[in-house]
Amino acid sequence: MSTSIFTEVAVENFTAIPAAIAAGANRIELNDNLTVGGTTASRGVMSEASRYASEHHVPITAMIRPRGGDFVYNDTEIKIMEADLFSAQELGIDGIAIGALTPDHKLDTEALEQLLAAAGGMSLTFHMAFDEIAAADQAAAIDWLAEHDFDRILTHGGPLNEPIEAHFDQLKQSIQSAAGRLLILPGGGITADNAAALADALSVKELHGTKLINF
Repeated sequence: MSTSIFTEVAVENFTAIPAAIAAGANRIELNDNLTVGGTTASRGVMSEASRYASEHHVPITAMIRPRGGDFVYNDTEIKIMEADLFSAQELGIDGIAIGALTPDHKLDTEALEQLLAAAGGMSLTFHMAFDEIAAADQAAAIDWLAEHDFDRILTHGGPLNEPIEAHFDQLKQSIQSAAGRLLILPGGGITADNAAALADALSVKELHGTKLINF
């Protein structure tokens, strides 16, 4: 794979982090429960991951998600996410991946603003909840996220049960809508074998996945 591609490798808990970093991961997305798309790792895991990655000069993005399932959260769940965000910040985590939607699949701007107020300058990723927003509403969502200092949007471009190649048109539209204000980070079904071709096809420099590098 081309060394010009910046790789964000999603891992579950601490165990895989040393091997991923040794194999050349440029950034780690730290999760628990990847089988449900990732949830928040424990405080102990975040602490050890932050220590190890910092020693090796690799940034960590922590998934802040209280459960699997949908991305519509009640007030208690938002408070849980806020507390986890504060823990991540306290433990030296570099960035967070968050997402919250309304029942009609639009950005839950009230919940997001509450979480952003607690983020304190951390790097911000809006995770694959983005793919549940209707295509017609995604450009407006990108505008809002850019205006609220998100650094990147993690997206497959469509349903995860379909190959990412099927969603190139939507991904290109998102990249055009972002217009350099934030980064569109393709993910889902990207491996060390197809990463270079995908990066070339989409003209992107960063990719996300669990199998982006071999370790």
